[in-house]
Amino acid sequence: MPETNDLQLSDYIRSVPDFPKPGILFRDIAPLLASPAAFGKAIRQLAEHFRGTPIDLIATAEARGFLVGAPLALELGVGLVPIRKPGKLPYKTLSHTYDLEYGTDTLEMHADAVPQGARVLVVDDLLATGGTVRACCRMVEKAGGQVAACAFLIELVALGGAKKLAGYDVFSLIQYD
Repeated sequence: MPETNDLQLSDYIRSVPDFPKPGILFRDIAPLLASPAAFGKAIRQLAEHFRGTPIDLIATAEARGFLVGAPLALELGVGLVPIRKPGKLPYKTLSHTYDLEYGTDTLEMHADAVPQGARVLVVDDLLATGGTVRACCRMVEKAGGQVAACAFLIELVALGGAKKLAGYDVFSLIQYD
C-alpha cells in the first residue's frame, strides 16, 4: 500500500469512455472507494479544508453522494441529511424539481432535517452541470438553513457547474477540464 502522502487521488479515478451513452467520459470513483488509503485520504483532505468552517450538518444526494457525505460527516463530527429521489423518505418532505439536459428530476429531504439557521455543507461525489447540488441547496434554504459551502471529490470544470452554484463557496479535490 502506498504512503498516503505520495498517493495521487486522480490515480484512483477510472475513466470509462462512452458510458452511460456514446460521447460521455464517465469518471468512476469505484477504484478510489476500493482503496482504504485513497478513500481515507480523500475524506481527510475534504475534512481538513472545512475544519474551522462553522458547519452543523452535511446534506448529500443519493446515491454516490452518500458514499462521500457519510464518512465526511463522521470525520467532522456533524449530522447527516440524506436527500433522496421522491417516495424514498418515510416522513413529511420538502421537494425541489429541477431541469436536466433532457427533462426534469425531483429530490426530497425530510422537512425537519435542517433546523432554522443551521449551517450546512452540501456534498456530492462529482460536480458536472450543478443541477443536483443546486436543488439540494435550494431545499436547505427552503428549510431555513444556510449553505456554508459545496464540496466534491471531482469537478468537471468544462461543464460549468460551479457557475450554476455562483454565490456558494465551491471546493473540489480533483478537477478535469
